[in-house]
Amino acid sequence: MSGPGDPPQGTPEGAPGGGDDEYRSVVFDESFVRAAQLQEFSAEERIADPDHIPAVRRTPRLHRGLTRQALVLVLLLAVAFGTAIYIGVRHPYQSPTASGRRTEPLRMTVIPLAPPGRVPGAPTVRALFRKSPAARFAIGGEGIRLPAAKPTPHFSDSQIMSALTTAKDYLVASSLDPQVVGGGSTEPVRELLDPGQTAQFDESFARPVPGARYAATGWAVRLNPGTVRLADPEIRVQGTVHAAEADSRTLEVTSEHTFVYAVRPAGQAGGVEPSLFTVHRELHFRFDREDLRAHRAELLVSYVQAGPLDCAVDWAGGFSPVLAGQRASGKGPAAGTDPYARGAATALCGALAPHPAGGGAKGRAAAPTG
Repeated sequence: MSGPGDPPQGTPEGAPGGGDDEYRSVVFDESFVRAAQLQEFSAEERIADPDHIPAVRRTPRLHRGLTRQALVLVLLLAVAFGTAIYIGVRHPYQSPTASGRRTEPLRMTVIPLAPPGRVPGAPTVRALFRKSPAARFAIGGEGIRLPAAKPTPHFSDSQIMSALTTAKDYLVASSLDPQVVGGGSTEPVRELLDPGQTAQFDESFARPVPGARYAATGWAVRLNPGTVRLADPEIRVQGTVHAAEADSRTLEVTSEHTFVYAVRPAGQAGGVEPSLFTVHRELHFRFDREDLRAHRAELLVSYVQAGPLDCAVDWAGGFSPVLAGQRASGKGPAAGTDPYARGAATALCGALAPHPAGGGAKGRAAAPTG
């Protein structure tokens, strides 16, 4: 047996007591020592709190720390992902295709009506309207009367009324708002549209083109501020509104109104009598359930007859009515189109049927003019 001074590894091989002696059972190789989890506290640590600090402390294993951090990271990612899904499902402003229906572009038809002769005027706006069929029309939004809301198989009366009210708000903003009509801001109209149509709307006002897609006057009654202005903010209105269920997911509202405006030359305080400018609008709206909740509409069809206008003058960006005492530059069609009468003409340019103060008669046919 080796003495007390012998090394822990035992007596070298070949020495007395070497080999499988009693020290071999307690030998710690280098790998065992490095992997040991028990570490003795220092003397200062034991003196500081001899009652509660044990003689040794356990050192953490690195791979356990990494596992814990990875678990926390996975949990955070899961919570973030779940929150994103919840917000996407619950967010009130879904994309235009959220209902599974594609938003359609507005199809528009704008027909200018040329006066058969000189446009009549009157000394005052009151006298002007008194000579016109619009004398019996209501003023402003009071002329857009809504029918009673009746429930349908898939929509409640409150949903029907929501569609009717939104359609009326669009008519008021696009036909009666002095800022919009006078050539100013278009935001009151834009904010009522389905988001799927705002790109077409913006393009129509930024770069208006006569035709079926990009005329500003297809979206709103729009005067050219460089040539004409309102002579009176009180606009005369008469027409009807109807609502119906198209299918289990969709409501449709149709409107047909005649709007009559008193106008003067732009930038002129007086000297020229006021005259009337008449616009007949037939609009077809569509509403899905998201539109009803968001108080907005999809405008599908806009059919407009407006006069007196010169058919040779571009009307896409704004109307420039022929004013009191003036004539259209070219000869218009022989037949007359009455903007006060219901029904659709098909001309690209029509003749405004004569009436006192520039109104219309009962003829509705209008011949194409090239």
